[in-house]
Amino acid sequence: MVIDIRKLASGLAVTLALFIQPVSAADYPAPQPADWIAHDFRFHDGTVFPELREHYVTIGNPAGQPVLVLHGTAGSGMGMVTPDFAGALFGPGQPLDASKYFIILPDAIGAGGSSKPSDGLKAKFPEYDYEDMVNAQYRLVTEGLGIKHLRLVLGNSMGGMHTWMWGTKYPGFADVLVPTASQPTETAARNWMMRRMIIDMIKADPEWDGGNYKTQPKSVRLINVFYGIATNGGTLAYQSLAPTHAAADKLVDAREAAAPPSDANDFLYQWNASRDYNPSPDLERITGTLLAINAADDERNPPETGIEEREIRRVAHGSLYLIPASSETRGHGTTAMAKFYRDQLASVLASAPVLKP
Repeated sequence: MVIDIRKLASGLAVTLALFIQPVSAADYPAPQPADWIAHDFRFHDGTVFPELREHYVTIGNPAGQPVLVLHGTAGSGMGMVTPDFAGALFGPGQPLDASKYFIILPDAIGAGGSSKPSDGLKAKFPEYDYEDMVNAQYRLVTEGLGIKHLRLVLGNSMGGMHTWMWGTKYPGFADVLVPTASQPTETAARNWMMRRMIIDMIKADPEWDGGNYKTQPKSVRLINVFYGIATNGGTLAYQSLAPTHAAADKLVDAREAAAPPSDANDFLYQWNASRDYNPSPDLERITGTLLAINAADDERNPPETGIEEREIRRVAHGSLYLIPASSETRGHGTTAMAKFYRDQLASVLASAPVLKP
């Protein structure tokens, strides 16, 4: 069954919009960082880590309804704590008001402060995949934090892909699932082809030296900038930001001058982890209310393929909200700006039933 969230909750969204106003980071509690060790963590290939470190931050009332927020590739939990995302969601009266919700933002395996290749193993680190990452998140939530049920799992990009997996691997554990900037099918077409090129270009760089480099390969900076421009940003937005040759050059110069990824092995592993992602065969297992959110100008998940509309019909309580493209949207990066969908999020949280754990 396909639920049209726009018709279901349009009146509620209008009402909520009257009360939900932008706030600054100072309007919600400061993030609290922590580490938890998952003992004897087994990767999908059978490798067992005696101690897998999982770094995370929490925001809000520990007695509140627990919410899991998942970051994108090469990001971190704290990377979601921005004015555009947290500033539009975590403040008083906003959809994820931190006085009512306990917000958990973990660093995925291979990212941020969690265990990763650059800790010392380099290219000998297990070639983890998304299943490993989601399993680690589940252990953190259930064993590390003692939480038996979540009100919401919300993820962006890679985090959105992980959200789809939460629905298929742990049906009923969360009342509401909101995967953004993602699709519930295997990584293919341009999306995987570009990721494959990241991996191949790093490995082809003589400075990479099989992952045993002494200094960071210089190519990683250019690879990162190229991929970012090719698959993120939005066509209309780039035309607005760089309407002339000189403006385009200035934008590229600024991107190339920015700090590159901190470690080439970490970066390679992060993109390679999506190689076997494919929750599609198990979509009928999803029991919670699911609201998928994508942008009409998303370069990595182009809506013209019809994939998302086709797959969402297999989710019993699923719906799709497509953010219209404009010069204000940013292609794949649009969903990092919660102003485009906070009303829809508030509506689905207000209407979704609580599932029995």
